[in-house]
Amino acid sequence: MERRTFIELSLLAGAGAMVLPGCGLEGQRSLPPYLKGMEAMYRRDPRGTSTAWFRDARYGLFIHYGLYSLLGRHEWVQYKEKIHVAEYAKLKDQFTAEKFDADFITDLALEAGMKYINITTRHHDSFCLWDSQYTDFKSTNSPAKRDLIAELSEQCNQKGLALFLYYSHGRDWRHPHAPNNDQWGGAARPKFEEKEPYYKYGEAHDLEIYLQFMHNQVEELLDNYDDVAGIWLDGFATPASGDRSVFRCQELYDMIHSKQPQVLVSYKQGLIGTEDFLAPERKYKGEGKPEKPLEICDHLQKKGWGYLKTEDGNHKTKADVIAMLKRAASYPANLLLNTGPLPSGEMHPEDVQVLRQVGQEIKTKGWEGILA
Repeated sequence: MERRTFIELSLLAGAGAMVLPGCGLEGQRSLPPYLKGMEAMYRRDPRGTSTAWFRDARYGLFIHYGLYSLLGRHEWVQYKEKIHVAEYAKLKDQFTAEKFDADFITDLALEAGMKYINITTRHHDSFCLWDSQYTDFKSTNSPAKRDLIAELSEQCNQKGLALFLYYSHGRDWRHPHAPNNDQWGGAARPKFEEKEPYYKYGEAHDLEIYLQFMHNQVEELLDNYDDVAGIWLDGFATPASGDRSVFRCQELYDMIHSKQPQVLVSYKQGLIGTEDFLAPERKYKGEGKPEKPLEICDHLQKKGWGYLKTEDGNHKTKADVIAMLKRAASYPANLLLNTGPLPSGEMHPEDVQVLRQVGQEIKTKGWEGILA
């Protein structure tokens, strides 16, 4: 999906100019659909408006879906089982995503009482769910032949849901020039017993090539999809295991904010301190009320984020989710609740049932009743 390049002006009486996404008078962008009702504030401060919205959002849907889903053995299966790059890449030829339904997913999120969705555009295995020009390891180059991010973006914008894009930053188990185990820790690469021929070593390894690759891909996401709510970076332990300054994160953040000024940036518990919100896993380890907006991410399986077949029949219940919502609210924080779709892309039936049950509770009792 290409970014629109035309300008269509529309005047709102007494409210200034508002136009289609990506365009505007004197460079002003239009209001993202998820920020409806915040027009005046948005004209003054797009990112501040997004921050205020985020503080009140409370509840979002996290989706871990990719090649690892086909195996059903955890999203870290390549690392844990030491699967070599060429062998793992064969999964691409089995990726059909025939039951990935963005219309259903967004309807489910709304029914669950959620305000936003976050999806793994590219996990640590480097497989991309969009039509990236910087790699052929992508969903459009698989039997699926689909840009899943474009489909989800369209549905979110139509329905007023915010879309956050998860992107694995610094940890990449495929790219030849990604951080290596000689210089970096934090599960930078699988610890193969035999040398991985796909990787570059020694003087042939150039981290700058990888940094440019990541910069290009994140910029591409912002060029391809309008009204992105956030870029959600993961892989914290790898850059944090050494001199994190070499990753030039501030340069990346500045580019993100310049491309779409409403976009919020997170990097788990905060890699360099200038992130817009914090997003630790399962609980907040800081003391007192967090200074920045906070989001706690947790999962509906008892273990793991990507689909685990061994967890079938053992997913969390409505009571478990409500307890997570209460814990998040106590910080205060949003809850980003994860589901791992089945290999086909179908939402896990156990999770669909629980999300609907919780949504009905929210609808019936209201947030005050749920959190009491």
